[in-house]
Formats: sequence, C-alpha cells, structure tokens
Amino acid sequence: MQRTWRSGSAFTLQHIQPRNRGDFSLAPFRRSDNLRASWQLLTTLVPTALLWASLPWIWQPLRFESLLIVPALALLVLFSARSFSLMHDCGHGSLFRSRALNRSVGFLLGVVNAIPQHPWSRGHAFHHLHNGNWERYRGPSALLTVEQFQQLTPQQQQRYGWSRHPLMLFPGGFSYLVVRPRLQLLLGLGEWAGAMAAELRRDGWSALLSLDRRTLAFQSSHWYTGGEFIDLAANNVCVLASWWLMSLWLGAGLFWSCYAIVMTCSAAIFICIFFVQHNFPDSYAHRTSDWSYFKGAIEGSSNLILPSILNWFSADIAFHSIHHLCERIPNYRLRACHEANQHLLGNCAYLRLGDLPRCFNLILWDSSKQKLVSMAEA
Repeated sequence: MQRTWRSGSAFTLQHIQPRNRGDFSLAPFRRSDNLRASWQLLTTLVPTALLWASLPWIWQPLRFESLLIVPALALLVLFSARSFSLMHDCGHGSLFRSRALNRSVGFLLGVVNAIPQHPWSRGHAFHHLHNGNWERYRGPSALLTVEQFQQLTPQQQQRYGWSRHPLMLFPGGFSYLVVRPRLQLLLGLGEWAGAMAAELRRDGWSALLSLDRRTLAFQSSHWYTGGEFIDLAANNVCVLASWWLMSLWLGAGLFWSCYAIVMTCSAAIFICIFFVQHNFPDSYAHRTSDWSYFKGAIEGSSNLILPSILNWFSADIAFHSIHHLCERIPNYRLRACHEANQHLLGNCAYLRLGDLPRCFNLILWDSSKQKLVSMAEA
C-alpha cells in the first residue's frame, strides 16, 4: 500500500499536516455547472441507448459478427457504472445547481440503474456522516467485530468468510440492483396492509377517509419516510415498465440474458470500489467516543490510482478523500480540488489495482485495537 502521493513530475511534494477541514481549499470547487452536468448526462445516456439498440443487429446466432456482443456488453457495464456515479452526485445535490434538477435527474438515473435513488441517497448520507465510526456504520457488508466472530461456530465462521469473498460481488450485485428494491416494496406493502387492517379494526370504516394520510405516516422496516415510499413505489413502476417494453423490443431472451450480465457486473464494480475505498490496511476505524469526522474523511477513505479511462467511467470517484471532506464538490471538479490540496493529503492512502485483493481480507473490526483485520489475524 502506498501512503505518499507522488505527482507525475520528478520531485515529491513536501506535505503539510492539516489540523482540520478549514486548512483545505474547498469552496472554489463547490460550484455546480449545469452545462457540464448536462454534457456528462448526454455522453452517458446516449451511448447507453445506442448500445442497447445495436444488440439485435449484433446478435446473429452462429455468425461471426455475434462476437461483437462481448465488447458491446463490456461498454454497457462501464456506462452503467458511470450512470450510477452520476446518480450518486445527484444524491449529494452536487451534479446540477438546483435541487429540483438533481432530484429529477437522480430519479431518472435510478430507473436506469433499477434502484430507487432517494432512499439510496439517504442511506449513503448516513455513511458520509459516520465514516470511520465503526460502532455506527460497518460498511456495505455489515462486518462483524472480532468478538462477534469468535462467538460463531466454526461452520458459521466459514460461511461468514465465504459471504464476504470477492466472487460474492456478482450474485450480491445482481440482488442489490435487480431483486432487493422489488422485494423491499413487496415486504413493505405487506407490513402496510397489516397495519392498515389493524387501524380499520380499531377505528372502523372512517379509517378509509384518511387512508392517504395514514399511508404517508406509516413507518415500515423497509423505508423510513413517506418520501422514501413514494420514490420506491415510483421507481418500481418505471423499472417494471421498462423491463416489459425492452422485452417486447429486443425479445425477452436477448434482453434478460444481456441485462443480467450488465447489471451484475456494473453493480460488482461499484460495490468493489466502495468497499476498497473504506476497507484497506490501516484504515481509520474508531469507536464513537474518540471518532473524528475529519480523520474519517482523510484516513478512512482511500484514493485509487486508476487508468484515465476508468477514472472517466467512475466519474473521478477515485479522489475519495476530498469527496468525503466535501460531498458538495461535483465529480467534474474533484480532480482539480485534489491536485490543489495534494500537499495536505500526505496521510491519505493511495491504492493501485494490484492492492485491491488484500483489501478483501479485511472483513473484521477489532474494536480494542481500532483497526480492520483479517479472519486469520482474528
């Protein structure tokens, strides 16, 4: 693992130890640009649509041209990952200047990615608020503490290790995008039906007169606010309609075989990126009592050294420490902000692609040592 940033020049920058967030120059980079955001949206969604439209022409069974479906699907995976990154910016209110534009474009990108954007963004905001506080937030994999792990039977420990294996990114990714949002709505509606039936028994038929108010006030274990429920329901309606229309257009067999590959692989990519940017050797992993938001951003977020083309498809989320210092900086200004402040980023971790496998060994939190450890270390 590399902890010292080296620029492309022949010298190494002299680093300054920052004391707090105020030492950084962030404000000049916070301004959103509607034109740049629109161009990013256009150069993501138009190629995505063209690639899907090309599939019936490419896929001709038993013909050599059908081999072109491999690069076409690879590009669809990358564009899908990029659309998720733009949706992520909308959730932070940073892609466009106005809240309404971020909300509406975020909803559209949520449909493209088959995931309700508003509930996802609220959960993601919780992550930003508590990054590095491992008593409050254990990452997307809900990692166990060493003490919890040692209380498991050997068979349970083995299953836990398998469930956090990198290969599980693929079935986990498919479930995360394609299955989970639909299941959340169905289970939540089941809870709603039970709660409304109980209120009907208690208040009689008059309860029907205020059904809309009671529905918005209802709290499910699958959503937290009425706004989340509306977004979840609307997303499901639009996603299911798009699946039906795409199946009619491309044929159910071609659509679902390609769609499953694209969604599985794109979800695996962004879950992988999220994981290694917070689970890495010497990552800041403290208890609530001595946790620091500032250190969580600087020392609890790694920065990825990626080829330029992958930085484009991931919308520069590789510059992650700056993103955690100020999530209102749009993706198209992250690199410039990082470079302007890189003399303050000497304590940040920088990971190359070859470093990533080691990160997936760190699936336990040692609360006594306040660090992430592997199963072998535990």
